[in-house]
Amino acid sequence: MAVTQQEIENRLWAAADELRVAMPEAQYSSVIFPLMFWKYLSDTWDHEHQKFLAENEGWDSLTAEEAHQIEYRDYQSFEIPLVLRGTDRERRASWSAQLATVAQPGLGQRVRTSLRAIETANPDKFSRIFGNMPWTSEEVLPGDVLAAVMQAMNRVPKMHEGNMSYDVLGGAYEYLLKRFSDGSGTRAGQFFTPREVVELIIEILNPQNYESVYDPTCGSGGMLIASAGLLKARGKRGYTLSLHGQETVGDTAGVARMNLFMHNLTQFKIEVGDTLKDPRFKKPDGSVRQFHVVVANPPYSQSWKPWSNDPRAIGGVAPRSSADWAFVQHMIASMDPEKGRAGVVLPHGVLFRGGQEAAIRKRVLDDDLLEAVIGLPENLFYSTDIPTCILVFRARGTKVKGRRNGVLFIDASKRFAKAKNRNVFTDADIADVVTAYHSEIGAGNNPVDPGGDGGLAARFVPITEIVANGYDLKIGRYIKQFAAEQEDLGILIKAYNLARAERQRAEERMLTVLAEAGIEGFDE
Repeated sequence: MAVTQQEIENRLWAAADELRVAMPEAQYSSVIFPLMFWKYLSDTWDHEHQKFLAENEGWDSLTAEEAHQIEYRDYQSFEIPLVLRGTDRERRASWSAQLATVAQPGLGQRVRTSLRAIETANPDKFSRIFGNMPWTSEEVLPGDVLAAVMQAMNRVPKMHEGNMSYDVLGGAYEYLLKRFSDGSGTRAGQFFTPREVVELIIEILNPQNYESVYDPTCGSGGMLIASAGLLKARGKRGYTLSLHGQETVGDTAGVARMNLFMHNLTQFKIEVGDTLKDPRFKKPDGSVRQFHVVVANPPYSQSWKPWSNDPRAIGGVAPRSSADWAFVQHMIASMDPEKGRAGVVLPHGVLFRGGQEAAIRKRVLDDDLLEAVIGLPENLFYSTDIPTCILVFRARGTKVKGRRNGVLFIDASKRFAKAKNRNVFTDADIADVVTAYHSEIGAGNNPVDPGGDGGLAARFVPITEIVANGYDLKIGRYIKQFAAEQEDLGILIKAYNLARAERQRAEERMLTVLAEAGIEGFDE
């Protein structure tokens, strides 16, 4: 019987709900994601082990070393080792083996030992993937609660490719990410960007087969996964993408690695560290590595220690009080010089703030690196209710002819649907913004609301106009004023038609009076 998406999601949430007696919902993810990934690895390993046994009936005639070599050469892609070797408690570090001990004292410590053993046995794949695991301490999570969570999660069907597709498995992981984010308030912003915002950015940047994608503040890896998902949806090869991410929080980086694995994406590298202070992806000469597609939703207006001498600092150095433009500078430096494009979500302040940020903005515009500014609705994000915007950049000299020496502005701030905790972008909203982005919108007859559905406006603004406005990029300066001009023209036409009708009525009355007086000759 096929496993349904709904069935898996319901059972996973039932397991998470066992934690309600021990911790707030905002902390569920720190327990559920490691356990879910452990079960996935164990179910996959057990499935391949059974295939090995079935297809090698004479394996018992092999030495342990020979059997191990054959199994890991032809069947397994990772190792789940034995723990407590040589003792009467020797077991495999697998979900099923440890589940059998849930009634015994010290469950948390056994789980911790198993997960660390898996990390150690697979350093290239799973190094520190399970995070710090404070929840394995009895003081943080009592053993009886952990046992209840594991027993509930064990009701989830086997998580291996022979039993459920990676689409279903990855979808279940995404479901938990969103469910935890919905319930955890501002904390969710550190690892989860709303899916519709991710899809919009990826649609615009349009990754292609065999390209490289980089997210310098990758959180749970959603933008990297969406890049591969877009290619797959278009019948292309998402698995050919080379995916790279850096994340400051080690546990969140682990969430990203698990997320990628559960979407059957293995060509990735997730590094831990402060991207601005210590970028981990570099060329042999020490400069930052460059990629075809660069995406990010960095922390907004974060204080930081400004660079003292860094080649990324084109146009100047961002102020200590806000690293917004520093992230942009890093992303620009990370773009491939021939095909590089970047998309970043930031607060509107980056469009108009003065001082050092204005100097950087001027340099970026003078170099014709900024292609588009897209205004988003307020209250889209879990971490803030302020309105945000997407900035789209292209490597120097790579803009298409119609986009050179200017910036495309798209105002989508009125396009949203109300949801329980926030506003959401619908599929139609995304499609309309993408259509507007790809439309040929000249600097002359700029269409307002090119889709015709209302609530969306677009205009291409030449650099000369932006310079005349002091390099201010406030969307309202260019689009609302333009829209108002269109509205004023409509009002004028309406007023003219009313005046014309009134004049016609007055003429008719005058002609009637003249005719009654016997005066003729005015009817032409």
